[in-house]
Amino acid sequence: MFSKSRINETGTKLADTEKTKAPETPLIKSSMDYTPVAPKGKAGTSILSSDLTVVGNLKTAGDIQVEGTVEGDIRAHMMIVGETATIRGEIVADDIVVNGRVIGRVRGLKVRLTSTARVEGDIIHKTIAIESGAHFEGSVQRQDDPLSAGRTALPAPGADADGESA
Repeated sequence: MFSKSRINETGTKLADTEKTKAPETPLIKSSMDYTPVAPKGKAGTSILSSDLTVVGNLKTAGDIQVEGTVEGDIRAHMMIVGETATIRGEIVADDIVVNGRVIGRVRGLKVRLTSTARVEGDIIHKTIAIESGAHFEGSVQRQDDPLSAGRTALPAPGADADGESA
């Protein structure tokens, strides 16, 4: 009915149980202890906030969600254009969801324009869905492999539109 409490145990038994405890790790590590670890397998999702403006091309093997402004081409596995986003350039991805504004070509296996989307440019797709209320100006073309069709190499930095150095 009654059990022996730790208070009544001898000092040696208490010391033995303390030795078997796992060492405690500190809850907060210093910045010197931090070692970045690359994700295994598929890359993670990158989010560009609404107050961010990027001038240049973006390329990732993972997913990207843009809420701000990008002036350049974007290549990703999955691309989400947020309601507050504006993209001026080409988007190439397996899966593209447009909630905001895109000025440029969109190429994807699956392209979805939501009711808040505003696209000014051509869409090349394998499958497409356009919700009621979406604004779209351009042409739509279905291709079995829209990711490889019409792919053009980006000119090297310092090159003109023909790819020749200035």
